[in-house]
Amino acid sequence: MTHQTDFDTTKLLFSTGKRMRIFTWHIHGSYLFYLSQGNYDIFIPVNNQKSDRYCGRGNTFPFGSNVIEVKAEEVKNLEFDVLLFQADENYFVDQYEILSEAQRALPKVYLEHDPPWGHPTNEVHPVKNNDVTLVHVTHFNKLMWHSLVPDVRVIEHGVMPATASYTGELNKGIVVINNLPQRGRLLGFDLFEKVQKEVPVDLVGMGTKGFGLGEVLHPQLPEFISRYRFFFNPIRYTSLGLAVCEAMTIGMPIVGLATTEMPNVIKNGYNGYVHTDVSFLIDCMNMLIENKTKALELGANAKQYAEQRFDIKRFTRDWEELFSEVSVSKQASFQ
Repeated sequence: MTHQTDFDTTKLLFSTGKRMRIFTWHIHGSYLFYLSQGNYDIFIPVNNQKSDRYCGRGNTFPFGSNVIEVKAEEVKNLEFDVLLFQADENYFVDQYEILSEAQRALPKVYLEHDPPWGHPTNEVHPVKNNDVTLVHVTHFNKLMWHSLVPDVRVIEHGVMPATASYTGELNKGIVVINNLPQRGRLLGFDLFEKVQKEVPVDLVGMGTKGFGLGEVLHPQLPEFISRYRFFFNPIRYTSLGLAVCEAMTIGMPIVGLATTEMPNVIKNGYNGYVHTDVSFLIDCMNMLIENKTKALELGANAKQYAEQRFDIKRFTRDWEELFSEVSVSKQASFQ
């Protein structure tokens, strides 16, 4: 966490054994799973239809007992310490439909998962109230958004230790993106098709029928992709994908575009290759297919790098400190 304070808020709230009660919505399952590894309880709403943002825990991720489903109509009857918004709909619509007036006065954190989807440098972030702490998942996102609130932070990704080890036994690359054909140029479907003509590359994810191998559930994904020689990320413009962090943790070399946060994570010839010249990347992929020894070397470096930068303990500590800080600051403002 980049913001510094002159008091130890974690000591104030967490050393006493108090578990903070965080209310949020289920937006990104893998992120929520990693967030839930912290020392707090997370409450998420669910409705009978299990519609968007109200799907509850679901069956994909092995959430612990600290991720607690609450019927949407009962949310107003509960006590929370912090509200965590993760989408515009949460902030501008949902909170007014299911939270009480007293709950809406609680400390607020808005977690921005994405870079600006409009103008890349001039788009004003929609959350403008000064009582909201805005958190970005990458420094690139913070750089590009025009944020008007005074308290803007960055908490970089954290992922769990690998449940599989890289073998690279298949002379192929792997791409992991849901609904890639429908999401087009933004996520690099055209680049995937271009690369596939010159390099053996498989695609997995929801909505990939006819172009890929279909969905592989998150718990089975590490073992599945560990056999591939390299991980290819064709996405032009997004936040740093958790799938990239997870693949590095396994020990896979990464090949991708030198855009957004990727150049600050992947170092050419060390843990993978990034470039804006796709022909260069194709040459790198073919080299890795021919040279497994080099792939193993890059993969070992990727694993070591990921274990340090995307350490789940650092990630949850950053969130614990932030939740504690905004809660204490809110209490102080009423005194």
